[in-house]
Amino acid sequence: MSPTDTAPLLDGTSGSPSKGVTNGTFTGSSHNAGTGTTSTGNSSSQVEAVSNGVSGDPTKPRMKMTALIPAMAIGIFLVALDQTLTIATYGKIGSELQALSSTSWIATSYFLTLTTFQPLYGRLSDIFGRKPCLLFAYAVFGLGCLGCGLARNIFELCIARAVAGVGGGGMNALVSILVTDLVSLRDRGVWQGYINIVFAAGMSAGAPVGGLFADNIGWRWAFIVQCPIAILAFLSVYLVLDLPQTDHSHFSTKFLRIDFIGAFTLVSAVFLLLFGLDNGSNKGWSKKITVVPLTLAPVLFTIFVLVEAKVTEPFAPGHVIFDPPLLAAYGANFFGVAGQMGILFFVALFFQAALGMSATLSGLVFMPSTFFALSGSLGGGFVMRRTGRYYWLTLTGYSLLLLGSIPMVLGAGEQSATITGIGLSVITFGSSISITTTLIAIIANATPEDAAIAIACSYLFRSLGTIIGISISTATLQQMLRVNLAEELGSADRAKAIEEQVRLSLDYIRRLDPDISIIVRKCYAIATQWAFVPVAIFVVLAITSSLFIKEKKLDR
Repeated sequence: MSPTDTAPLLDGTSGSPSKGVTNGTFTGSSHNAGTGTTSTGNSSSQVEAVSNGVSGDPTKPRMKMTALIPAMAIGIFLVALDQTLTIATYGKIGSELQALSSTSWIATSYFLTLTTFQPLYGRLSDIFGRKPCLLFAYAVFGLGCLGCGLARNIFELCIARAVAGVGGGGMNALVSILVTDLVSLRDRGVWQGYINIVFAAGMSAGAPVGGLFADNIGWRWAFIVQCPIAILAFLSVYLVLDLPQTDHSHFSTKFLRIDFIGAFTLVSAVFLLLFGLDNGSNKGWSKKITVVPLTLAPVLFTIFVLVEAKVTEPFAPGHVIFDPPLLAAYGANFFGVAGQMGILFFVALFFQAALGMSATLSGLVFMPSTFFALSGSLGGGFVMRRTGRYYWLTLTGYSLLLLGSIPMVLGAGEQSATITGIGLSVITFGSSISITTTLIAIIANATPEDAAIAIACSYLFRSLGTIIGISISTATLQQMLRVNLAEELGSADRAKAIEEQVRLSLDYIRRLDPDISIIVRKCYAIATQWAFVPVAIFVVLAITSSLFIKEKKLDR
């Protein structure tokens, strides 16, 4: 069986096909990813099925989506909340642990393992099954969150965050893979919109929730309370999701099929890149401890590509990654998320360091953008269902992301929290549209047998974008803070001493003489503004990449 240019998406027996476009479906019958079943199309009761929350595509396993989505929503909300939980709290965490200059690793250690394991879950779920892999992800995530709450120093906290990232990778990718297994491509955008609503709500809630915990009962509880919620997510999916077992091979046989070499090479490459960027901003760009990792990182990325071309079952196959339409969507994901997270990660820091706001108030700045994130995601899904197209919608989303980033780059936040809130709303509205449309573009352009891997690889590029966006913005901020302090204070030695203390704890600013405190806050404001400059560049590159996405009409 192969994709056809004429098979309508929801009706394999009737209807007028659109000429000259593909839609990712089969003529007559279709193989269901992850189920191993084959079925013949019949459109007689599809509209009724969709209205009842059941997949409207007869080639898909029948599953009550209105029951499954709420069950999976617990985990979706949790992993989204966890990604932004540290935005408003990492200043408090770094200050308490006396490691403010290393707090970027709280996020990057999480995304390091998240990045590696998200694409790996695509292949693992093909080998072990969707449900076992998702339950495993919940268990590991809960364990990692508990470790974060019990960490005694920054090293233990980062290790626990890395463990949580192993689980978080599966919680993200496997839900998208499961929904793709169960619903038609035309309806896929709407169901993804529902998922993105939950995800956006979690991301929007993360900063204020984290700030409330940090200011009242302690930042550790922000992590600890996630453990019982992970248990609830585990039980919900265990009871609701019922898929047939398709591979009865022995566990050891399945285990040997895992691409461990590729996973190890990728995590090593990402680690060296992050390590080099962190050392450059903290210890200098000419130091050997900076130059060596940054030199080895591209070498290991190249080795990773070669490994994936040679192994039998790679988790990031070259024919998927380098397929031009898919690569364009992956590039848009990478640069778009890099720009978005580069802003989200530093807006709260700006309000705390430059304006002296509490963690709670700085977190509340993100609340107005929640509505726009929800409406953008679901609205994009309904537009795709109605029109069957996603190309111009994708370009519109990334253009809005660029428009919203302009006030940040120009430093509008220094004059008005309202302007900053409006900018954040436009950013989240545009990015939520584009995240939904690029996923549909990936599914539409991938072959059915590669669908799970293609979706998982999209999360690889999103995570890499998050890591690079935060790391480059962090490096820019710390470099400009160092330069501005030396210039304003007139003494390099004095500037260095203050800089080291400020980067250990934001509380140090309050203990300075009032005149010096004003200078330090001003320098932090300027440095944060410079940190937004790479964001604008990333978003322009996202728009450029999206220009090369291939449109495939999502026919009924």
